[in-house]
Amino acid sequence: MMTYRERMLATLEGRPTDCIPFVPRLDLWYRANKYKGTLPDKYKNATLMQIVEDLDIGVHTVSADRSLYDDSLDIVDRALGIWRVHHKPHRPALKNIKRNITYQGDTTIVEYLTPHGNIRTKTVYDESMRKAGISLSHVSEHAIKSVDDFEAVGYIFENMDVYADYEGMERQKEEIGDRALLVGTANMGASAMHYIIHELMPYDLFFCEYYDNYDELVRLAERITPYFNKVVDIAANSPADIIQSGTNYDASITWPPFFEKHIMPNMIETADKLHAKGKFMLNHTDGENKGLLQYYVQGKLDIADSICPAPMTSQTLREIREAFDGKITIWGGIPSVSVLENSMSDYEFESYLDDLFLQMGKGDHLILSIADTAPPEMKFSRLERIARLAKEFGPVNP
Repeated sequence: MMTYRERMLATLEGRPTDCIPFVPRLDLWYRANKYKGTLPDKYKNATLMQIVEDLDIGVHTVSADRSLYDDSLDIVDRALGIWRVHHKPHRPALKNIKRNITYQGDTTIVEYLTPHGNIRTKTVYDESMRKAGISLSHVSEHAIKSVDDFEAVGYIFENMDVYADYEGMERQKEEIGDRALLVGTANMGASAMHYIIHELMPYDLFFCEYYDNYDELVRLAERITPYFNKVVDIAANSPADIIQSGTNYDASITWPPFFEKHIMPNMIETADKLHAKGKFMLNHTDGENKGLLQYYVQGKLDIADSICPAPMTSQTLREIREAFDGKITIWGGIPSVSVLENSMSDYEFESYLDDLFLQMGKGDHLILSIADTAPPEMKFSRLERIARLAKEFGPVNP
């Protein structure tokens, strides 16, 4: 019998496997139910790894637990898209910038003092988020409020050193053993322009600035690009098998012409760097992907993580698989609503799974997971059911 590591690697390389690997993201579900004391009775005192081993499923290492850091200062720059957690192979360090940090209850306020003006950010991590199992704080005040902030933000990223930090990843690799491939996170944006819309500005403001101050926005992206590239270079030399570089696409936010112009060229550049080091490139493609799938293929993407088909988006799993044509592996495929009793009855769930497994065809280039993540209110028996069906699918011969 193949190990999960062997099974996942064979899937990515288009080789035969003994079954479809089922590698669901469970960290949010586990944190929420552990916090509320509502884990299944047999797992009341179990670690997440113990649950995974008992179910005989794979360990999900994409977007791992963001609470795994060494010092509270490691996460204060979260509103700049920087949090120094164990699954990130790089460690950014500010220079020539004074930083004032204020804590007000569940809110963290950070002010960055630069020669071109000050930048203020606010993040929130409150009780409702802890109960929901969320480990990443919410940005309540972004770094950029107007074009007037571009110069100061550009200065911040030009004065950012980036160091390799592989210690946490080495520990994680030892912990997961043969039950997973290790995923390291580089940038959440797939390009500097995508980084701006994803991390530094509210969406509505970005759209306004894109049309009102396009040249200035492009210049800001150019100033952030050297930092972006340093992060990718360090990730390419890390112990990870897979590098996540780009997340949260949606046809209405990263619309097709924008994606083709401002994201895809950098995807290709990043993919070439990672492939030269023997690594796979993963993007977190959890939104409405209609109109974008062709660019994922052209962008040399290896893994489309958290692909979520109908009924949560407009495309079926079959349509997405046909568009990828064996060039991209889907890690996902099972919409989170299907494991919720208030969304589907048991009968509807079974009928949905029957159809979904038919859409998988030969089952190649597919790592099953619940997209985007297993929700805290998931009916646990449905997770067990999916695990059984993945094994019962039988050998996969691409």
